[in-house]
Amino acid sequence: MAPKVLVVLTSIDRIEAADKPTGWYLTEFSHPYDILVGAGVEIITASPKGGIAPLEPASVAAAKDDASAQAFLSQKRAVWEQTQRLSNFRGRADEFAALFYPGGHGPMFDLVDDGDSIAVIEEFVAKGKPVAAVCHGPVVFVNAKKPDGTPLLAGREATGFSNAEEDVIGMSKFMPFLLEDRIRSVGATFRKAGDPWGELVVVEDGGKLITGQNPASAKGVGEAIVKAIRA
Repeated sequence: MAPKVLVVLTSIDRIEAADKPTGWYLTEFSHPYDILVGAGVEIITASPKGGIAPLEPASVAAAKDDASAQAFLSQKRAVWEQTQRLSNFRGRADEFAALFYPGGHGPMFDLVDDGDSIAVIEEFVAKGKPVAAVCHGPVVFVNAKKPDGTPLLAGREATGFSNAEEDVIGMSKFMPFLLEDRIRSVGATFRKAGDPWGELVVVEDGGKLITGQNPASAKGVGEAIVKAIRA
């Protein structure tokens, strides 16, 4: 039987303060999807509200010359338009090999505080299953805890979309907080590439915690998940 990975997408479609649409980021899902499916993994998708998980329009424009992302966009719509409610996956970690959260700005507004998301993450962690996220996705870990009640990220290295990268795209003032600052605040050592937009994947606990900094890191996160599943 093929191993299954649960992929959780945001349900947020708009940043009101910026008056602009948002959602999940195309290549942060499509690139890992290609890697995982190519390795024989079955992908199951969920979101807080279920149904259509909104795709960030800017990410589509940014990937206009990315052939694999465009193929995903045209051929795999059901993957994000027919998501199941995340609440349905509480208590089901044993069915999956790993858990993965793509980014986009959406998770900063819903998944960060989502009780079902936090419960699912904590269950996967307690079962020793790999949990992974890329770009803004690692925000889902800041409120999760280990079985001993301490913050999941405390004492560990992690990465995510940096303050410098948020500044470059002019979105810092519209965020409820800055991801880099929030990751540091729960006791993690925040790592980042030497320059904005550089690729960086941080793997902790032998693959049990995987974070990627930005869209360029998405493929590497997918590869790290496959390695962790096979370990």
